[in-house]
Amino acid sequence: MEVLVSGFRLLPHVFATFSVIYLIGYFVVFRNWSPKYRLDASSCFISLFHGTPAVLLAVAAILNQPVRGFASPNTNFQNLVLDFSIGYFAVDLLHYLIFVPGDYLFIAHHLATLFVFVTCRYLVAHGAFSILVLLVLAEVTSACQNVWTLARLRKSELSVAAKIHKNLAPPFYVLYTVMRGFIGPVFFYKMSTFYLSGKASNVIPIWVSASWIIVVGGAILVSIMWISNLWLELFREENGEKKDR
Repeated sequence: MEVLVSGFRLLPHVFATFSVIYLIGYFVVFRNWSPKYRLDASSCFISLFHGTPAVLLAVAAILNQPVRGFASPNTNFQNLVLDFSIGYFAVDLLHYLIFVPGDYLFIAHHLATLFVFVTCRYLVAHGAFSILVLLVLAEVTSACQNVWTLARLRKSELSVAAKIHKNLAPPFYVLYTVMRGFIGPVFFYKMSTFYLSGKASNVIPIWVSASWIIVVGGAILVSIMWISNLWLELFREENGEKKDR
């Protein structure tokens, strides 16, 4: 069942909403935090309002798609989810460009992600099934990651933050590893095989699908490297604690 009138543009409203949420986070929620943490905390704050809602919306949009496939046309519901995520990533990208311009990795990640979402939504209008499945796999860990990140920012100052960070790390790492290190690559392989076969070239130009493969493959690789480093850091900390006993 469609939930939007065809052609309705949600993007400007989403962008404005996330901008307001960011300002609320900076000037209200985290107003008593140290200036060096407030910007990162505000970025996490808007991510909390994007991650889980995006997962729920994406799952609903996928389940409501009449014909699900890598080359299926986007439904209005799927376009809503894409606009929702485009608005979020655009606001967070501005955060990095203005306040953290030296974080080239995150800026590149957001630009690449926006390229995939925008081309799927506004250029080819097909393939949202594959993009939304990847969105679910990426954002299902968002709530844990943002709480973990907020606790990490304050763990040296607050004992409760240190406790949350320590206790949340293992389950967060496990969930992230399963999603980004196992399920994600399997789905990526199936998606890549389909697009490289040329079966979708009549609705999705090969240069578009190939660019999606490059972006997603790069993101998965970076994610695996990132979580691997976190596991190594956790093991080193645990070994250090055992030696101190």
